[in-house]
Amino acid sequence: MTALPEHGVPAEEVLRELSKLRERDLPTHGGRLFAYVYDPGLAGLDELAAAAHATSAHVNGLDPTAFPSLLAMENDLVAAAARVLSGPPTTVGSVTSGGTESLILAVKAARDARPDVDRPRLVMPVTAHAALAKAAAYLRVELDTVPVDPSTLRVDPAAVAAAIRPETVLVACSAPSYAHGLVDPVEPIAAAAAAAGVRCHVDACFGGWTLPYLRRLGEPIPPFDFAVPGVTSMSVDLHKYAYVPKGVSVLLHRDEELRAPQYFGYADWPGYTMVNPVISSTRSGGPIAAAWAVMRHIGDAGYLSLAATTLEATRGLASAVAAVDGLHLVPVESTVVAFMSTDVNLFVLADELAARGWHTQPQFRHGELPASVHLTVTAAVAPRVSEFASDLADAVAAARAFGPVALPDGVLDLVGSASAADLAGFLGFSPDGGLPDRMAVVNTLLDAAPPAVRERLLVSFLSLLQRPSW
Repeated sequence: MTALPEHGVPAEEVLRELSKLRERDLPTHGGRLFAYVYDPGLAGLDELAAAAHATSAHVNGLDPTAFPSLLAMENDLVAAAARVLSGPPTTVGSVTSGGTESLILAVKAARDARPDVDRPRLVMPVTAHAALAKAAAYLRVELDTVPVDPSTLRVDPAAVAAAIRPETVLVACSAPSYAHGLVDPVEPIAAAAAAAGVRCHVDACFGGWTLPYLRRLGEPIPPFDFAVPGVTSMSVDLHKYAYVPKGVSVLLHRDEELRAPQYFGYADWPGYTMVNPVISSTRSGGPIAAAWAVMRHIGDAGYLSLAATTLEATRGLASAVAAVDGLHLVPVESTVVAFMSTDVNLFVLADELAARGWHTQPQFRHGELPASVHLTVTAAVAPRVSEFASDLADAVAAARAFGPVALPDGVLDLVGSASAADLAGFLGFSPDGGLPDRMAVVNTLLDAAPPAVRERLLVSFLSLLQRPSW
């Protein structure tokens, strides 16, 4: 199959081919995938989003004066996010393609606001999202990560304060951290940043749209948003718990002066003067229109109801984990259920759950932090909690019966020197990149590898997958 056949293919056949390609994908609906997708379980929402996307798919966000409809929708989305996150009347923001772009722009704004600093630095807990490290790498900002307590998984605000140097241009923290779902101590961190004259960004890409609603439901959510003095910018992904299609995120700044360095402008060429608030120049209006339509359709009361359903599901999954001997539940503060174990191999357990139709996210150990399993909980999970609880108990029993993972002889010796292609073949990957039926051996190997080696292997493997057939 080729994207460019000699003769065009009828539309109906193209759609059948697309459906065939999708058959190998994990399920995006139904509450069985605990990462990557966010399913509210609302009938008709996909159809609304698709119709709204179609109205503006060819609208170009490059010039808002040419397409004022898109400007109006963007401003509406920014205003909604600012209200949810306690933004003052001076709050401004931009719609981006996702959390990574929002975080890159937050780092760029902080860096470019300090042209006096030759080697700018970013301070953040080690549990901060990897997209912040990506931003630092792209923008040549030095990264200072602060360890967390291995027993509580929390960062000491005093340690964050101590990490701030004269070259620090930004301090970042999470609400919550993705891996374990815990909210960083934003108040003392923001206070330390403000005392040093440094910006403080709260990465609420994951929880920014749920934590305020959970608070309204009576949950003891710690202060984390613009109500906290010293918080200068925030990011929230609407394509997570606002349940809009991928990829729509919002980056907010407390005022226009803070946002100004985010922009790029260039007039020193014979074409049009380029002025961009975000990384992309040409942007399809489709995702923004879809987000605007979905948000208007659900409404504030609808989001409160979805948060209540998600909270019920989160509590149910947490109880299911806590009831299984050998699994250690991480304290639940958001919509993440994470757990560890000292006597159950979590990578085998993930395989056993996958065999029963549940797709979880195993997480590797990091320093003194043990391996864990991450479950992102959405409203669609609520009807399936009892089913998951039963399958979890069975999967743990099966994992215990399976026993420890034995790595193939000699594989550890290959890790440092073998090519990704050779290693992938050795571990049972198919030539087209298809995964082995069970991933425990692969994950055990990756867990044993130092982070730099793991990065090299996975980058090389992804490069193998991203090769077109001619």
